[in-house]
Amino acid sequence: PKFPTKRQAKRKKHFDEQNDQNEEQQSVVESFRVNYFLVMIDVAIASLTSRFEQLKAFENVFGFLFTSKNLKSLDDTDLWQCCTNFVETFSHNNSSDVELNDFFSELKVLQATLPDALKSAPEILEFITAADCYPNVLVAYRILLTVPVTVASAERSFSKLKLLKNYLRSTMSQERLNGLAMCCIEKNVLENIDLDTVINDFASRNARRSIFFM
Repeated sequence: PKFPTKRQAKRKKHFDEQNDQNEEQQSVVESFRVNYFLVMIDVAIASLTSRFEQLKAFENVFGFLFTSKNLKSLDDTDLWQCCTNFVETFSHNNSSDVELNDFFSELKVLQATLPDALKSAPEILEFITAADCYPNVLVAYRILLTVPVTVASAERSFSKLKLLKNYLRSTMSQERLNGLAMCCIEKNVLENIDLDTVINDFASRNARRSIFFM
């Protein structure tokens, strides 16, 4: 880009200052590089460093649950260390959502029974839910898939909330607000739902509704 050159203002000198003829004037390009470009680069580096540190801490806790390959590659010592780290992270007042010994035993069984075709965490969660015999592992995967890695999803939820509950809908109940927010946020899931089935189920709960909808 071409930067417009402005008139260089000369600084007024006091009587006791020496007249330096070799005083350098900062160019427009150099001024842009020092006062804007380098500042933005420093901010970007600091932000990325902070974000990757958070992701590294997240991986240290949940990394062994990310994929079936990560889970099956662990031996007994590494698996026990990962389980201990996970339980200590989510322990509150000497109590935890996951029991350490049972969690380790369930993961040992899961290593042998988990199909290789299931690679991602959501697929593993569906397999565990269908099997219904891994209660501690189920809790761990539910925590994994509900912890937001970034704040973008939470910010989108609040942005959508402002559009739903405006000043005209100030008397909306909490239950209806939660339902509308869920419909707007999970729009992709909503598009795959058969509305006729939902309407028939809603109408079947009340005789007057069924007459109205028929």
